[in-house]
Amino acid sequence: MRFLFRFLSMVCLVLAVIAGTVDSIQSVSASDVVLTSFGSAWLDLSPVTLMYVEEMVEHYLHPWAWNPALSWVLFQPTFVVFLVLALAFWMVGYRRENADEGFAV
Repeated sequence: MRFLFRFLSMVCLVLAVIAGTVDSIQSVSASDVVLTSFGSAWLDLSPVTLMYVEEMVEHYLHPWAWNPALSWVLFQPTFVVFLVLALAFWMVGYRRENADEGFAV
């Protein structure tokens, strides 16, 4: 299970780097700061899945869960959302070392 969370963390980190690189290239070419929101990036890549996730959240959780909570996430920069996800997956997959392993007996 730890391997799965570490792998998901790595994938999210790679996606964050790609999104940050795309934003920086667009910022340099526009001579202005350009930050792509997570919602617009998701809408550009797959609008059907965005609507499907919205329907699922509103049906299974509550309409309140989509409007103020998850819609706020959709307005955040893409690279920040993926960095937070990468950190969360890494923290779940992290294993502490035992204190006894570091000392010679």
